[in-house]
Amino acid sequence: MAKRYDPQIVEEKWQKIWAEKRLFQTFEDPQKQKYYVLEMFPYPSGKIHMGHVRNYAIGDVVARYKRMRGFNVIHPMGWDAFGMPAENAAIQHKVHPAKWTTDNIVAMKSQLRRMGFSYDWDRELATCDPSYYRWEQWLFLKMFEKGLAYPKTSSVNWCEKCQTVLANEQVEAGRCWRCSEEVIQKEMEGWFFKITAYTEELLEYCDKLPGWPERVVTMQKNWIGRSVGAIIHFPLWAREGFIPVFTTRQDTVFGATFMTLAPEHPLTLELSQGTPQEKEVREFVERIKKQDRAKRTADDYEKEGLFIGAYCRNPLTGMKMPIFAGNFVLMEYGTGAVMAVPTHDQRDFYFAKKFNLPLVVVIQPEGGSWLTAETMLEAYSGEGTLVNSGPFNGNSSIRAREAIAAYLEEKKLGKKAVNYRLRDWGISRQRYWGAPIPIVYCQDCGTVPVPEKDLPVILPHDIKLTGMGTSPLAYVPEFVNTSCPLCGKPAKRETDTMDTFVESSWYFERFCSPNENQDMFDRKKVKYWMPVDQYIGGIEHAILHLLYSRFYTRVLRDFGLVDFAEPFTNLLTQGMVVKETHFCARDGFLYPEEVGDGAICRKCGNAVQVGRTEKMSKSKKNVVEPDHLVQQYGADTVRLFCLFASPPEKDLEWSEQGVEGAARFLHRVWRLVDEQQGISRIAEWPRPEWTLAEGLQTLRRKIHLTIKKVTEDIENRFHFNTAVSAVMELVNLLYQEEERGKNSDPYTLGVMREALESVVILLSPIVPHICEELWAMLGHTDGVSQVSWPRYAEEVIKEKEVLLVIQVNGKLRGRIMVGVHASENEVKEAVLANQRIHELLKGQKVKKFVLIPKKLVNLVV
Repeated sequence: MAKRYDPQIVEEKWQKIWAEKRLFQTFEDPQKQKYYVLEMFPYPSGKIHMGHVRNYAIGDVVARYKRMRGFNVIHPMGWDAFGMPAENAAIQHKVHPAKWTTDNIVAMKSQLRRMGFSYDWDRELATCDPSYYRWEQWLFLKMFEKGLAYPKTSSVNWCEKCQTVLANEQVEAGRCWRCSEEVIQKEMEGWFFKITAYTEELLEYCDKLPGWPERVVTMQKNWIGRSVGAIIHFPLWAREGFIPVFTTRQDTVFGATFMTLAPEHPLTLELSQGTPQEKEVREFVERIKKQDRAKRTADDYEKEGLFIGAYCRNPLTGMKMPIFAGNFVLMEYGTGAVMAVPTHDQRDFYFAKKFNLPLVVVIQPEGGSWLTAETMLEAYSGEGTLVNSGPFNGNSSIRAREAIAAYLEEKKLGKKAVNYRLRDWGISRQRYWGAPIPIVYCQDCGTVPVPEKDLPVILPHDIKLTGMGTSPLAYVPEFVNTSCPLCGKPAKRETDTMDTFVESSWYFERFCSPNENQDMFDRKKVKYWMPVDQYIGGIEHAILHLLYSRFYTRVLRDFGLVDFAEPFTNLLTQGMVVKETHFCARDGFLYPEEVGDGAICRKCGNAVQVGRTEKMSKSKKNVVEPDHLVQQYGADTVRLFCLFASPPEKDLEWSEQGVEGAARFLHRVWRLVDEQQGISRIAEWPRPEWTLAEGLQTLRRKIHLTIKKVTEDIENRFHFNTAVSAVMELVNLLYQEEERGKNSDPYTLGVMREALESVVILLSPIVPHICEELWAMLGHTDGVSQVSWPRYAEEVIKEKEVLLVIQVNGKLRGRIMVGVHASENEVKEAVLANQRIHELLKGQKVKKFVLIPKKLVNLVV
């Protein structure tokens, strides 16, 4: 009687067996080649979503495949447990962040186990554990000693109503995400890591990451932002001092007719003092501070400016240049000042036209029409020949850049310079739920590091969270009040906590020895396991997390803790999981059940916009819960759909039909094996000396072609979708060959056994539970997770060849050897590529191609 496939029973059974055998527990083994596969660890929000499932399913396939290939695989999991979401949730639900986080970890861990992911749970860690963050406090102290951690005043996003600092992502259209109050820029003291000490190395090594997607490497380079140019000093008019300007186009300096300062530039308010513009400038600066910084520099954002009542002098032309404050200039780039050349910069061109400022053409394009300031409709920003540029007239713009930079240095009017967009990493957060910064402030001794023997500085549990004011730690006397480690007098602790990017910048090293309590990690174990061979995560982390991890690893290297510079050898950034949305103009996004027949909103009767796909989001009401799918179809079906529906680097569009199709395929595989139960006990694998009938040779060739295809797709490209497709083709062929399974001929049984076992093994990294059960049904006592990955035989794949006669218009013109199973298209390509036939045709069009298989080809021309 046929055995029914019940995924709930099968999956529960094999998860229990894996856990009892501790199958995925890993230890260092110098005799085996290691392989470290890691997915970016999650924030414990409460439930895993389909984005998590896809990410972790990709990593699990790689881990299981590499293990079957004989590698010593480490595949850990942990929790990025600190952060503002837990603090906000604690305020909302009136529960302590520690309890909220711990409860969520328990729930999410249960979900991950239910998916059958092959994690070594003995390596589990949570970054909110003092045994973890004590070591980043320790490294902070080391960095402080070397000047790599330092305090400074900087401009931050500030909500006056909430009395708190906001991260950039918490500022929405210039307003606080929580209370909608306007956000202002405020100067505040904070702690920074000196990432700029490693700028050149971080940039240089971008070209030494062949295993990273080119898109991500480009994003890293752009964030670091190396620009080669010059610093030019523009003397102030009728007063002492000058404005330093960084530019990459010093060849256009003779065309600079005005100056634009960032509103945040200290000279903006200083130079306007005592002028009729002073009050207006101050109001302008305050208003611009509320604008989104990223939007201020966008091409489509309105360019605003205001004359500040002061002038400077062009050092090479002597022109008196008015000084403006402009919303499109940021203090973070260059020096916060821009020499404006309206004829050769489009943004400056718009600004000059708006304020009726002078235009001077200084570059003429090669071979183009002659440019004049009076007739220009837009700026010319390309290369060309210098004009109106004194002694540099006639030089190419490229040559002039070098010559003018040298001239500026010679005359002490400036110098050659390299500028970087990258700024030091501000790690201070005015939050409770984070790692305390191990610093004490003493009135007599100043800023004093906490002694190593007193680490960790533990986050107090007894605290009141209101969401208002500075760090809640400032209102816990037992935490704040301490004694100075140097003089013993009363002192105050730092109440800011560290940015959670600090925790995620070294967790991959800690996974190598998560229970180490005498050091940050066991250096021998890190030397064995690191760097990570395959890192997997979302493109949204392509800049900051990866850049900070690269920086932190270099700091560890320079302190002698590791002997490598790059933490991740290969990187895969998977696409998002997207799903159709339903939108009503009155009621916003709707759940599918809120949409009636004819795409009508059940709430108001308005037409509903259907069809636009968006990233799964609770706010878009298009989330699919993994738990529901697992209960209905089983974890293997969910895994299969996530891996088959799209290549991992592309977005995956959710489809109920796709999930049902994945389930049907697994049932087909089950029925196929169920009808051949025990075949592995009664049949031998094919031997080299066996002489097989042609049909069996064809089947066996398909088996080995499938092994080759699946191996290459997983090994080289992570294209699990095409790997699954190849197995599906083999399964379809086996259904066509069903009668063979009823044959008692040992040769036939041997090939059928090889086919069925190959299907099960090849699918096992993708759908491990059902494959374990099918493996046992075939007659094996050891688990499929512990068998070796199959190897394809070249001699089986290689086709036998036949001699074809080639005719042109019925006359014999040549002969060619082709594979006995070659398709008509393959034969045609081979014939037309034949040198003799190519010369005979001499470009003539082939009107008809006649193939008589295994005999001849006739070309009608």
